[in-house]
Parts: sequence; C-alpha cells; structure tokens
Amino acid sequence: MLDIKAVRQDPEAVAAALEKRGYHFDVATFTALDARRKQADIDSQNLLAERKSASKKIGQLVGQGVPVEDAKAQVNETLEKIAGQIDELTEQARQVQGELEELLLSVPNIPAEQVPPGASETDNVEVARWGAPRVFDFPVKDHVELGEGLGQLDADTGGKITGSRFTVMYGDLARMHRALIQFMLNLHIQEHGYREIYVPYIVNRDSLRGTGQLPKFEEDLFRLEGEQGYYLIPTAEVPVTNVARDRIFEDAELGEGGVRFACHSPCFRSEAGSYGRDTRGMIRQHQFEKVELVQLVRPEQSDAALEQLTGHAEAVLQALELPYRKVILCGGDIGFSARKTYDLEVWLPAQDSYREISSCSSFGDYQARRMQARWRNPATGKPELLHTLNGSGLAVGRTLVAILENYQQADGNVLVPAVLQPYLGGTTQLRSQ
Repeated sequence: MLDIKAVRQDPEAVAAALEKRGYHFDVATFTALDARRKQADIDSQNLLAERKSASKKIGQLVGQGVPVEDAKAQVNETLEKIAGQIDELTEQARQVQGELEELLLSVPNIPAEQVPPGASETDNVEVARWGAPRVFDFPVKDHVELGEGLGQLDADTGGKITGSRFTVMYGDLARMHRALIQFMLNLHIQEHGYREIYVPYIVNRDSLRGTGQLPKFEEDLFRLEGEQGYYLIPTAEVPVTNVARDRIFEDAELGEGGVRFACHSPCFRSEAGSYGRDTRGMIRQHQFEKVELVQLVRPEQSDAALEQLTGHAEAVLQALELPYRKVILCGGDIGFSARKTYDLEVWLPAQDSYREISSCSSFGDYQARRMQARWRNPATGKPELLHTLNGSGLAVGRTLVAILENYQQADGNVLVPAVLQPYLGGTTQLRSQ
C-alpha cells in the first residue's frame, strides 16, 4: 500500500507516476475522502473542547443563582447531547477512514524510475542473454509429444481426475520433476544462503491482502467453501512473506544481507482471463510446483538485493545449461505490488521463442506497509518498514518443459542434464516406458 502521507503531500505527483502503468489514480476521489476525514477530526476536537468547557459551567450557573440540581441537569443535558454528536462523528470518521484504506488497497505500487514505459509485454526491454539456442538436425517435438511418446506424460488422465489444465506424470519424468525441486533447494540453501521454510498451502484473507492479491485479484484465486475464508495459495510468496506480518525484526535478526527464505510448494491459480492461452501441455496449469525465493531487507539494500536474487534464479538455468534471456518489465506489464521486475525467459525450441520461467520483483515497502512488517533501526531505536522481494527459483513445471524440448533426441528420448543425474541414480536418458 502506498504511504498515505506521501499521497496527501502531492497526489498529482502520485497520479503522474502511476500513469507509467497505465493506471489512473482518482485524485478527486482521494482528496474528497481525505477532506471528509480531516473535517470529522476537526469537528470531533471542537466537540471535545466544548464538552470540557461545559463540565465547568455548573459552578458558573450556581453563582448566577441557579439551584445546584437544576444547574447539574442543564449541564448533563448538554454533555449528553455532545456525547451523542461525538459518537456520530467518530462513526463517520471510521467509515471515511475505511473508504480511504479500501481505495489505497486498490492502488498499485509506483514503478521505479528504471522501469521502462510501455503498455504490454511487447514493450519489455531485454537486458541480457545467456547461452545459444540449439540447432536441431531433425524435426523438433514439443514437450507434450515428447512426454506422451515416452509414455510418461498424461493430460487425458489428469482431465479425467479433475479437469482441464491438470496433468499426470509417471516414471522417470515424475522423478525428474522431483529431482528438479531438490536440486533447486540445495543450490539456493547451500550456495546462496537461503533458509528453507515449510508453510501452509491454505491462507486467510489477511495474508492475501498483505501481499496484494486481495482485494483486487480474487478471481485469480481458488477459494475454499466454508465460513473460514480460506484460499489455496497462488504462490509461496503469500505465506512466506506473511511470516513477517505484524512483526518487528531486530537488526541482528536481519544479519548482513537480510532474511532469506527458500520454499518449495504447489501453487494453485484459476488463470482467470487466460482462457485459450497455452492450453496444451504444462505451460499454464491450475496446479504447479515452484521453488520460491523471498527476501526481507533493510530499505537501502533492496536495489542490490533484487540484482542478487535474480542472479540466484539465473544460476539454476545456467547449471541446467538452458538458454535464456533476462528482461526488465515495462510499466504496463509489471505486477500490481511490484516496483521493479526482471523476467527470466527460457528458450523453448518447439515454440521458437523465449517464455517466462521466473519473475523476480522488488516491492519496496508496499507489501510491508500492508502487513506492518518492520525492523528496528539501531540508529533511531524505532521500528521502520522492511523492504520485501521475491522470485521464482524456478517454476518447476516450466523448467521440466524446457529440459524436455532442449534435451530431446532424434529417437524421442531425452538426455538428463548432468547436474540432475546424481538425483536420478545416475540415469542419463529418459526412455520410453
């Protein structure tokens, strides 16, 4: 959530900054609501002063010859009237404050200065490329043809069990999927200094509000029936980041580089608005696995932390020897809560294009303000908002897709990347089963 003090100070500047997203901030509505809140506060203060003054009038009335009981009755009548007005104004102020908060909860984060202008993903700016796409001397198959040819990928059974956009995997393909998770976790924990964390896969509304999925993106979520208000997580970002909700970290707890968590979890997304896109295979599923990286850092560390976190996700692709490119998202494509995002896009031969496999984002204090996630600044001794970051390190299903397509052989078998072979008991190829 944006800092309401900064919005009050210069709402026009906030609106101009949000235009980079193509988002129209309604300055008039905000200003009118804030004026109502301010007037309610002023009126309340005036009534409190009037009440204080009225309570002193008993003596004055008695001095003027009014009987004591009559004086008390007059003053009490006045005090009761003022109390009723105060209660009414307090309720008005509460309602207006709630409207202000709901308005600000629906406003996205302000993009960083480095975020390029643009309306869609076609305006994203390439920053770097790694590796060269392989040149095949045989017709390239996509991951669905390969997986089905191996007898290890089965969308039909997934559809029978649940519905569209669910998949069943068998044998070595399922083992490779599991191996990828273990490999990613080991890399991030042992080499990049993350602490593994296990979290619930079901969260409440407060958690989703804290990271920015609610109230605006409820249609993208799977809500569970019942009175609890529970949802399946769309990403481990939600429960892991909410570890810091309503908490103050001491400076020593942050260490030199902040708090780092690595978490494997399933992710559940309704994919509202994406119907007809990537319906074939495992690119866009309702259920998929991901290894998520989350960092909680001091404000002055967040820019460097984003570069470092992105590098950690890149290290997975490089170890697997998968060609990819790194792009910075434009204003029109950046996520609701993010202030700056890098996407890593892996090369998929069957699509003859790069496709997103990781998003790494810095949120500044936007999520922390919603969650009241803070640290105690030793220089002042006072709590201040943390900065939060997260990124996929990586999306497991899409990584599996990339391996199938980039490592495919003319006979339909698929080579196993060298770094994964120890996790598969020395298996060097996925063969038909």
